Amino acid sequence: MTTAKDIRQTGLTVITTHINADFDAVASMLAAQKLYPDAIVVFPGSQEKNLRNFFVNSMAYLFNMAEIKDIDFSNIRRLVLVDTRQPHRIGKLADLLNQKDIDIHTYDHHPAKANDVKGNYEVVRLTGATVTILTDIIRRKRIKITPDEATIMCLGIYEDTGSFTFSSTTEDDFKAAAFLLSKGANLNIVSNLISREISPEQVGLLNDMIQASTRYNITGIEVLVTSVTTDKYVPDFAFLVHKMIKMEERDAVFAVARMENKIYVVARSRIGEVDAGTILEELGGGGHSYAAAATVKGKTLAQVEHVLVDLLYKHIRSRRLAKDLMSSPPITVPASISCRQASELLTRYNINALLVKHATGDAQDNGRLAGFITRQVIEKALYHHLDHVPVKEYMTTEMATVGSESDLAEIQEKIIEHKQRILPVVDQDDVLGVITRTDLLNILVRKQHPQNAVTPDPSRVQVNARTRNIFKFMKERLSPRIVQMLSAIGKVADGIGCPAFVVGGFVRDLFLYRTNEDIDIVIEGDGIAFARKFAKLEGARIHAYAKFGTAVIIFPDGFKIDVASARMEYYKFPAALPIVEMSSIKLDLFRRDFTINTLAIRLNARKFGTLIDFFSAQRDIKEKSIRVLHNLSFVEDPSRVFRAIRFEQRFGFSIGKLTSGLIVNAVKMDFFKRLSGKRVFAELRHILEEDNPTPAMIRLHEYNLLKVVHPSIALDKELISLFNSVKKVLSWYDLLFLEESYMKWAVYFLALTRHCDRETAEGICSRFELTPRHQKIFCNERFAADRCLTGLERNPAVKNSKLYNELTGYKTELVLYMMAATDQERVKRSISQYITGLRYVHIALKGKDLKKMGLAPGPIYREILQAVLEAKLNGRLKTKNDEILFARRFAGHAQE
Repeated sequence: MTTAKDIRQTGLTVITTHINADFDAVASMLAAQKLYPDAIVVFPGSQEKNLRNFFVNSMAYLFNMAEIKDIDFSNIRRLVLVDTRQPHRIGKLADLLNQKDIDIHTYDHHPAKANDVKGNYEVVRLTGATVTILTDIIRRKRIKITPDEATIMCLGIYEDTGSFTFSSTTEDDFKAAAFLLSKGANLNIVSNLISREISPEQVGLLNDMIQASTRYNITGIEVLVTSVTTDKYVPDFAFLVHKMIKMEERDAVFAVARMENKIYVVARSRIGEVDAGTILEELGGGGHSYAAAATVKGKTLAQVEHVLVDLLYKHIRSRRLAKDLMSSPPITVPASISCRQASELLTRYNINALLVKHATGDAQDNGRLAGFITRQVIEKALYHHLDHVPVKEYMTTEMATVGSESDLAEIQEKIIEHKQRILPVVDQDDVLGVITRTDLLNILVRKQHPQNAVTPDPSRVQVNARTRNIFKFMKERLSPRIVQMLSAIGKVADGIGCPAFVVGGFVRDLFLYRTNEDIDIVIEGDGIAFARKFAKLEGARIHAYAKFGTAVIIFPDGFKIDVASARMEYYKFPAALPIVEMSSIKLDLFRRDFTINTLAIRLNARKFGTLIDFFSAQRDIKEKSIRVLHNLSFVEDPSRVFRAIRFEQRFGFSIGKLTSGLIVNAVKMDFFKRLSGKRVFAELRHILEEDNPTPAMIRLHEYNLLKVVHPSIALDKELISLFNSVKKVLSWYDLLFLEESYMKWAVYFLALTRHCDRETAEGICSRFELTPRHQKIFCNERFAADRCLTGLERNPAVKNSKLYNELTGYKTELVLYMMAATDQERVKRSISQYITGLRYVHIALKGKDLKKMGLAPGPIYREILQAVLEAKLNGRLKTKNDEILFARRFAGHAQE
């Protein structure tokens, strides 16, 4: 530490950095001290407590340090600034800048600003950390450093580069770290300090920050702004902001905090469009484009937040290019198609304009863009009975286009100035995609969607997917075999030049921590060709379905993988089966039922493990909500309503308000009448196969959907009680661990139709197109089971033999149904006795034994064996010898 004599001497050299010094700043001061060995290190502010305490307590001997209050500024002749050149960020030491005889040296890695301190000697390079610059000078000058000094300097590099993950990291940062490692830097210490634990106080503040956050969509860029207040200074506020941007997965986060009597602003940005340093510079702060901070005095929290939001709108400019904003592939039509055909395409794809191309055989133009035609023009043509006329007769041929590298300003100018509804993106006569007027408005309009707003149509609105790599998470959650298999799929897809994805319920359940090995693969290309190649390499076989572009790969051990070509579906009328066309992964996901089923993971080697979320599926999983992708979802396929209810109950989610309203509308419009009975039964069966279908049945009743099964079925207290009884019986039966399969859904279906007469039951089975085997159970055997159960309930004392004879011959499903249906505990016990014991009773006596007794073969054999079995069931016989003796007596009586 510095002595009193040191700070009183004239010609002092002072090394300092910015207020709120981070590890890079302190490491840079230490490195500068190696270049200026007689200098004094001074912190300019009062809030570096956590850093100062660490260094003073553990490595204070390395610093020639003094308090700013103990220094006579008139004795200072040289000021060395590290990690800053901003005068307002060095506190009271800024007064030295007005002294003409001060020699100023600066070492900094921040971009130049207009008000930077002008030094007599400057070393400025754009590296990930300032200490990187100083380390390079130390290396070239061959100045010796100790392992402790190397550790501190290495700590500065690791923090300011985010352990070499920030985009600002340079080759020089790696070289500097390697040099420091060679000098004995202790990476354990570095790791412990970089990965510091969050205190309970910090956890509380972080929670407050998240709860108080507001989302702003500025030219299509998601920015979070949060403001909090705390009575005392909380260290590592910047660290909490860094945590928040990771947790919330936004493009940028700006946090405003009032601590004691000061306002602190910390910003983190993941994208170049949001320059955090430039924005906070106007608040008196500074930093990098990706990380910056400011301290504000004399303003309230509300004032600072208001000014900050204005600055965001002032400085954030989208640098997204046409290729990032366009919808692709574009939907085009040949110039020769009729207006009627064009109208059908507009309706099918739910769009308002079509691009028109010249005929492929045209010698001059050969498939080039010819123009576009709008829905309004087509509707007028149809009104005037011109539906047979080719669209080329009425299309707009004078149109603006943009290239794939065009920026937002050019896109805006072309759409607005030319009043174009649709803007083609064209490179060298190749139409790559389109940008619509709606796309542009969604980027430019400063707007938050209210919670009760209509769900946007993702097929018409440009949706930019949220992506992140989850490879580590996959390794934690999936078996090695599955991970290896997915990796192999990606490599084979690379071989044929096609993007490959695992999609749907498999990905959804990964995030719900549920086991699901039903793998659905989507190939952007020929899925069947991929399946054949992969199956050949894996020694598997496939079943292909050319009509749908799908295939099933079956491994030797029976494991299956479903493969599909990326496709979109459209419906000719409500409840129709879909018509399938080739498409992209985005449109393939858009055809799915609910947002939670739209997650995809890229499998190609270079992007393996990249999670893709076009439709906010992660948000809905987090919020436990079932939401449709567009407002006509239940019109196109009403069977989705049953799935919505099933998923809601299976996962403990809730159906979103808009989606619930759409279900009510679908019931009101009676779209279900066009659903085939087979499809209704398939969805009902899935519900009845759930662990506990009762809540789902209650929801079906609440939405008045049980009438879709049959108008006579109503969910009353008696039926709910019966369903609950079935669940208890099935749970009991499953715990017996018997190696006997049975149809769980059939037991519930028997309960559901218990009060239906034979004619009604036959009508239901016929509409559902049940197999003859199933029809026999529900239309014949169920009525016999009901009569059997009535007899058991009326007979207070039933012998085992009687019970056996009554129940033998009934399928397991019917026996379990009877056990659930009775409200008499005595009968339940009797049936359970049959299930667990009586039905397995067999006699040792055979026909050959009777022959040895001298009995002639004939009907008497059957009578004797039946009598022996009944005696054994009633506990009168134990051994085979008992059976023989009983048979002789019975035969003797029979012959008398």
